[in-house]
Amino acid sequence: MTPARTSFAMLFILVIVGPQFMPEPLVTVLNYTGLYALVAIGLSLLTGIGGMSSFGHAAFVGVGAYATSYLTTVAGLSPWIALLVGLVATAAVALLLGALTLRLDGHYLPLSTIAWGLALYFLAGNLDFLGGHTGISNVPVINLLGFAFDNGRRFSYLIWTFVLVAILLVQNLLSSREGRAIRCLKGGHMIAKAMGVNIPRSRIIVFLISALLAAVSGWLYAHLQRFVNPTPFGLDYGIEYLFMAVVGGAGYVWGAVLGAGLITTLREGLTDVLPQLVGQSGNVEVIVLSVITIILLQRAPEGIWPLVTRGFQRQRSERLDRLLDRKPLERRTLPPPGKLILEVVAATKRFGGLVAVGNVSLGVKSGEILALLGPNGAGKTTMFHLISGVLRATSGAIRFLGQPINDIATHEIARLGMSRTFQHVRLLPQLTVIENVAIGAHLRGKAGVCRASLHLERDEERRLLAEASIQLERVGLGAKKQSLAGSLSLGDQRIVEIARALAADPCLLLLDEPAAGLRFKEKEALAELLRKLRQDGLGILLVEHDMDFVMGLVDRIVVMEFGQKIAEGLPAQIQQNPTVLEAYLGSVE
Repeated sequence: MTPARTSFAMLFILVIVGPQFMPEPLVTVLNYTGLYALVAIGLSLLTGIGGMSSFGHAAFVGVGAYATSYLTTVAGLSPWIALLVGLVATAAVALLLGALTLRLDGHYLPLSTIAWGLALYFLAGNLDFLGGHTGISNVPVINLLGFAFDNGRRFSYLIWTFVLVAILLVQNLLSSREGRAIRCLKGGHMIAKAMGVNIPRSRIIVFLISALLAAVSGWLYAHLQRFVNPTPFGLDYGIEYLFMAVVGGAGYVWGAVLGAGLITTLREGLTDVLPQLVGQSGNVEVIVLSVITIILLQRAPEGIWPLVTRGFQRQRSERLDRLLDRKPLERRTLPPPGKLILEVVAATKRFGGLVAVGNVSLGVKSGEILALLGPNGAGKTTMFHLISGVLRATSGAIRFLGQPINDIATHEIARLGMSRTFQHVRLLPQLTVIENVAIGAHLRGKAGVCRASLHLERDEERRLLAEASIQLERVGLGAKKQSLAGSLSLGDQRIVEIARALAADPCLLLLDEPAAGLRFKEKEALAELLRKLRQDGLGILLVEHDMDFVMGLVDRIVVMEFGQKIAEGLPAQIQQNPTVLEAYLGSVE
């Protein structure tokens, strides 16, 4: 049994049996752990997996709490209807804030979350119809099918039902194509874009899910306390929620639950014990808890959950040897051999006064390998970025399959049938090889977030993994599909990148220095693989500076130097070209 399943079973038993036998103070701790865990799960998804830090999520807790408090006390609505209205209101606020702030990167994003977190906090305290800083009291009890959740022991079952459902939904999501796209958000933007992932969409989805989980926590809090005011929704609580996710293990759903339980238990214990030891009351527990948190982060920078699960071998719920029995994914019809599929006409890219690429033209045909050669700094990678949509050409035209792609987003270019690898290997090292390759098949699936969360996309998911397995067998790495990508040699990692690109079912493959850092035998194996792909009808644009590697492999060569095209022709012609020899050797006799 995996650590996650073991934890789920233990937690299920605890929340079923615990409220009946625990003393009242421990039931209170259990309840608040559940409330905080809901927010921390969302922040784990947002921060640890999505790579976006937020200090303002306590404000979303407040939106959920105030929505139900107002609607049930003033409008007289059922708490369940108020929950739906609160989720809609939270979604609207999250979409607005996300549209304004998720375009920011680096430290600007967390700073912006502090700004809107404070803004929503003070807004609630200054609105008279929400009771100002006094708040709203007499929030009604929640009833379900005649059962009243009118005390802490009963309410515990409601809280932890939501927590367990949230864990299941988020874990289901993360094991799907949408989940792999989300995992690319943290340090894998280039991968995601090249494989057709719509990055802005994925970012807003993660932000929205985390906000909705926080709103559910607020709804539960309001009906547990039967009173709300702005105090529990301030910036200090937003920071504490993030601490819970980080201390437990921000990249792990169960780490969020562990962090919430640990911080809540420590805080309550210190509140009771420290005044007796110190001899005075106050917020001494905050100081001690802060010191403990710092020590924990120093000793376990990735959180406590990875330490708890260390030594457990990762397992998968599906048996991979059965995946190939599934119906294969549909494949695109490749253009006939010799058809021009990529045409670059007088492309120029300027960075201020620097001309990185100047007036370069080239074309790639179906079923051929075109090499783009040149010394370091010749502009090869910049040209690659222009073709794949990472950069926009200052002037000139780029057409793929007859369609202009100068102003098309990278993920849309990928959808047309262009796939690529990178000069520096870009894999998600914490995922298995087959999961990394399955990212390449993202556009070949259709299941969205809702279907994935409810586990209704299993058949499609098996087909996507089967496709990844097929491509790994195709490139000769089928035996390593279950290995962690970060454990492979550099040569194997570059082959995994090619398999990931092939999983997208492209008609044009862009390879950015695939032989860099490889040993002689690895280069021979790579060359043989590229010959097979050419025979299969793919067009391949190969960027290299290793002339020995490409001479016996490619059909045609374009040579660049200082951003300019200096030669084009067959390999034998390029080998004898004096301009090329001078560019590589520095002089020609």
